[in-house]
Amino acid sequence: MRLLVAESDEALGVSLRQGLEAEQYFVDVARESAGAEEFAAAHEYDLLILDLNLPGLDGIDVLRRMRARNAGLPILALTSKNRVDDRIQAFDEGADDVLLIPFEFSELSARVRALLRRGGPPGAEPVLRADDLELDRLARIVKRAGRRIELTPKEYGLLEFLMTHKGERVTRPMIIQSVWNFSGDTLTNVVDVYINYLRKKIDAGAQKRLIRTVRGVGYELSSEAMAGRAAKMTA
Repeated sequence: MRLLVAESDEALGVSLRQGLEAEQYFVDVARESAGAEEFAAAHEYDLLILDLNLPGLDGIDVLRRMRARNAGLPILALTSKNRVDDRIQAFDEGADDVLLIPFEFSELSARVRALLRRGGPPGAEPVLRADDLELDRLARIVKRAGRRIELTPKEYGLLEFLMTHKGERVTRPMIIQSVWNFSGDTLTNVVDVYINYLRKKIDAGAQKRLIRTVRGVGYELSSEAMAGRAAKMTA
């Protein structure tokens, strides 16, 4: 799942990114309101963590604009204001939850999980499946044929991207943009390396290989039927 963190404090933003990436989320970080809105316009997010003290627009104005942009996006607002009226205003303007600064990361993480369980953007599937491969996006657990597979955060992110595009041919630049958040083809070799890492964990020992190379294009994660059809075509 992909999260947007809009946090004015650089150290806190870095800390949140590291903590959330360790829990296998994609994380983009913006330090001011304009950057947050640019990210929101360029990507679809499963959850927004919004500092109400961002430079630029008033935090409540940012909250209002983000909510108008996406009515179904879960928003966790962060604020240092301890007045009840301030928190009520945040809820009234579209926040799904409000967390007072300072806070423990474990509490923020728990609130993120709770908001994601309530449901994210329309069409977001909590569990992705391809043949006997299953990825639980809320628990961040991957299994194949019932066997749990341990993945690094980047491996998990790459697999989630492939599974959300199951049956589609995806290019290396597409993967770089979505998983590494870079534009262009400067990391194509890195993509190939991580695809090999995934294959060793996902396809090794399995009767059917789900991750296939599409020559001249990139990669495709196939369902059972597609894998079978591909096998017939190449037989």
